[in-house]
Amino acid sequence: MTTGNATDGHGDTGGRRDAGGGDILRVLDEDRELRARLDAELTAFNNRATGADDEAGLCVRVDDADGGLVAGLTGWTWGGCAGIDMVWVREDRRGEGWGGRLLRAAEEEARRRGCTEVSVASFSFQAPEFYRRHGYLDTGRREGIPGGHVDHHFFKSLVTDPAAAVRLVALVELAADAVDAGRRYEDAVLGLLGRHGGRLERRLRTGDGRTEVHLIRFDTRDGYAGFLADPQRVALRGELGGAAPTARVLEVHEA
Repeated sequence: MTTGNATDGHGDTGGRRDAGGGDILRVLDEDRELRARLDAELTAFNNRATGADDEAGLCVRVDDADGGLVAGLTGWTWGGCAGIDMVWVREDRRGEGWGGRLLRAAEEEARRRGCTEVSVASFSFQAPEFYRRHGYLDTGRREGIPGGHVDHHFFKSLVTDPAAAVRLVALVELAADAVDAGRRYEDAVLGLLGRHGGRLERRLRTGDGRTEVHLIRFDTRDGYAGFLADPQRVALRGELGGAAPTARVLEVHEA
């Protein structure tokens, strides 16, 4: 239900003139022109910032013999990354494996376009277990979805075996007399993760700044071993000597 005047078929709650007297702020239900303009402006900004300008849609569909839609997937590819927006299978055709086939087809096309990873989000009442079964790893969750549900976020490597991934939680204690040096060290060594197939998923810090919590994922156990033995990491730690941070590392998995 909309209130106020209607403009171009969209609900408009009315305008408020800016204190400067010339600009008007409006709140609307929908504005297709605005969406298109923001999409174009932000795409241009993102392309300039990253140097990647190959954004493209990615769609997979299944039609029955009569031309009716059986199932579909929509998503995108950009700069070596792929994303899935929506996956749907018609109710009377569920249980036939179409979801998995849509996913595999999208992943294959993403690889063909040079993508190395794919991400997706799924509400808890949708299909989080479906993505886990197909090798997607949890990277985060957002509580507070209506009805007490959760928004789950997933990632999958398209170049390594998801089953070989290693996830770690590191509890890092910084020396009381070398907090700044310890942070610079952590900044430097975390920057080495990528060369060993690792990535920092979360970095948290206590209020006193003395303790950090890192959630890290490696594509393989060999990558984790390579990171520990990295000569640059070893040298950086040697430079700090007794002032180097201490860490307790726990290997974890999704509960």
